[in-house]
Amino acid sequence: MMDVKQGRLAGKVAIVTGAGSSGPGAGTGNAAAILFAREGARVLLVDRDVKHAEVTLATIQEEGGEASVFEADITQTADCQAMVETAEERYGGLDILVNNVGILGFGTVVDVTEETWDRVFEVNLKSMMLTSKHAIPAMIESSGGAIINISSTEALRASRSAVAPYNASKAGVIGLTNAMAAHHGRDNIRVNCIAPGFLYTPMVASLLSEDMRESRREASLLGTEGTAWDVGWAAVFLASDEARWITGIVLPVDAGLLATTPLPTLTYGRSETDQ
Repeated sequence: MMDVKQGRLAGKVAIVTGAGSSGPGAGTGNAAAILFAREGARVLLVDRDVKHAEVTLATIQEEGGEASVFEADITQTADCQAMVETAEERYGGLDILVNNVGILGFGTVVDVTEETWDRVFEVNLKSMMLTSKHAIPAMIESSGGAIINISSTEALRASRSAVAPYNASKAGVIGLTNAMAAHHGRDNIRVNCIAPGFLYTPMVASLLSEDMRESRREASLLGTEGTAWDVGWAAVFLASDEARWITGIVLPVDAGLLATTPLPTLTYGRSETDQ
């Protein structure tokens, strides 16, 4: 068992939203919370479903880490305020916030409903504003901190899947990250963004056939499938003092997906003489 007292986040207090496990395997919030605790942080596990968060809590406690559960709907400002106050009451301050909550939203701009569009933006973007609104003053009191927002490569390069509200809301996360980094850098608060690629997590497991999973693997330069742990380790780095001079960035965790133009797309721009 790792000695959590000597970890990279020793002495820090972290809030991870969407920290529960919603199915077999790890989600990004679940993985980040476990890794944070392994690295010595005391972690407030925030989730709408207490049972999901308790799964994460059990793993952390079995490994000798320190964490507790807080039930909240982070689209509600009162819940976000109470979440931060609880972290301060239980652990004496706040150093790290991981804004991880997100949902899919299907449709093109032609066929998406207004209700779906509004709900996706409320959960994926408004919630990050609300959690940060209450977390930043607490971090200032603690002499600074780190915020990690979870976006997606879908914000930077859309796939053929019709998820326009998801694309747009995750792009908004990047814009919000930039603004927060600019506005609060002199408060000693670093704000960065992770853009995961094609991960296999409980969020998408029910939507993917084996053929689809193989296509997603082949889309990357490494030819391998990402997991929530890959994002979790990136979050550990950005939250740690190792990243003390890094703010306002978007870090793709995508096996090189964004580094190339997919071949099927490339053929659209070719003339007959090029082929």
